[in-house]
Amino acid sequence: METVIFDLDGTLADTSKDLLAAANACFRQMGEGDVLTLADAGVALRGGKFMLRAGLARLGRPDDAVVEAYYPVLLEAYAEALDTHTVFYDGALEAVEALKGDGFGVGICTNKPEGLAVELMRRMGALERFGALVGADTLPVRKPDPEPLFETARRLGGDPKRCLLVGDSDTDRNTARAAGVPSVLVTFGPSGEDMAALEPEALLHDYADLPALAHALLRAPKS
Repeated sequence: METVIFDLDGTLADTSKDLLAAANACFRQMGEGDVLTLADAGVALRGGKFMLRAGLARLGRPDDAVVEAYYPVLLEAYAEALDTHTVFYDGALEAVEALKGDGFGVGICTNKPEGLAVELMRRMGALERFGALVGADTLPVRKPDPEPLFETARRLGGDPKRCLLVGDSDTDRNTARAAGVPSVLVTFGPSGEDMAALEPEALLHDYADLPALAHALLRAPKS
């Protein structure tokens, strides 16, 4: 069986506002106030530690020890309000259902901690739409190592070499490349204008186009 596997942050859903709020909770605890703004949505979607590093650099005091110390604080703050402002991108869930109707397995492979990803999907009423979810801490390795992608495909009952990764970053592109499978990168996220330079097998401008792309990349006869 072929599988279509989605990144979560910046791909299925815009989680940036809730992530930024969690990072700013850390900066306020440091006595700095809100360091990151809505203009930092692209920073947010690179992960918690990336946000902390970016904020500390902006303050002129980069310090990995501070990042490590505050990362658990960020995760706690995020867990308390992880679905306040988060929304699915237009057409994302409809595309998921269309893919399932066409016989594709559908799952999530994210660098968000598994527990937080599961809870977010549960709160948003979408957890049961996906046959598998692999997070940053599900395995000893995370993306761009290809093993989390392979594991997601296996949990869906699919062939790991017959999967497609839908993402929004160089991490996703590098994961698919390492796995030897195609990638589709979305252009409607905060870093959408940068996706073409990563040379994925396809760019996705509208989720309505994804089922046809999946068929072309995974099922079309090889010439």
